[in-house]
Amino acid sequence: MKIAIVTDAWKPQVNGVITTLVNTGECLTDDGHDVHYVTPLDFLRTPCPTYPEIRLSLFPGRKVARMLDKLQPDSIHIATEGPLGLAARSYCLKRKLLFTTSYHTRFPQYVRARFPIPLSWSYGYMRWFHSAAAHTMVGTETQRDDLVANEFKNVVLWPRGVDTRAFHPADKDFLKDERPVSMYVGRVAVEKTLEDFLKLDIPGTKYIVGDGPALKQLQRDFPQAVYTGYRFGKELTRYLAAADVFVFPSRTDTLGLVLLESMACGVPVAAYPVMGPIDVVDRGVTGVLNEDLTKAIEGALALSPADCREAALQRSWQAASRRFFANLVDASPPSGRIETRNEQGAT
Repeated sequence: MKIAIVTDAWKPQVNGVITTLVNTGECLTDDGHDVHYVTPLDFLRTPCPTYPEIRLSLFPGRKVARMLDKLQPDSIHIATEGPLGLAARSYCLKRKLLFTTSYHTRFPQYVRARFPIPLSWSYGYMRWFHSAAAHTMVGTETQRDDLVANEFKNVVLWPRGVDTRAFHPADKDFLKDERPVSMYVGRVAVEKTLEDFLKLDIPGTKYIVGDGPALKQLQRDFPQAVYTGYRFGKELTRYLAAADVFVFPSRTDTLGLVLLESMACGVPVAAYPVMGPIDVVDRGVTGVLNEDLTKAIEGALALSPADCREAALQRSWQAASRRFFANLVDASPPSGRIETRNEQGAT
């Protein structure tokens, strides 16, 4: 089956959306499908205001249409709500083609963290964007409940996975700093509320592994922490596995793939009891959720690394990608009926 995935988020960015799309595409290809991406790499781009790492495609409409006309995909999935997503949405509506979308990012909350724009306005845009989709895929039950409460329609689950071969326990002696090592890995941006972590008076060493628009300010405000910048591949695993606790202070993530990656490395999670962590963390087993991050960290440090690893082994990208495939729809089903892959005999 030929599948087109349209995304405004793509390499060389590093985030959970891209990790999800890359792993999903690889698993679908292994299952015999023909996956094609429409990404910003094919377009003239400009830096996103307040977040220059993100490159926005300029005037993509005609080129997106030419690419999809040439490809003639059996299914079209629009992963993001940016310029490419808008262009693909317009393309499908003009041609009366069915398509699916996914809601990866809490866009209203991200905008609110940067500008004094009412959440209702941003939710209105997102609701408009996704209303035309046959299905809108989300990563967790909590996220689905949130969107349904905000009057989104046709919301279905698409769980996420973790590569337990790439992320695994490793030598703690890789880091020589004072223990315990409390670590955050990911984008360094205002919506991650990393100040909540860095201002804590806790023993040991704090690590920030990653980069982003808030990095320089945090380095000035909290010079006692260790800032490594981005790390990739085996080196990233060595850093993450050497931590004693993974601290996730974000209140705006829909899931947080790095939570699963830390568990796969045998590192328990300390986080707020909010969307994302409450769907990923098995409280008292793989992490501790508490409005008091200090208490969450103290509790997580007492948990079993082996239990964290075992929980991660139950979540594969293969299973997640097959759920994604089951949620897809034929671009032009007979008699206008929406057919999912499940109706066509997929498992």
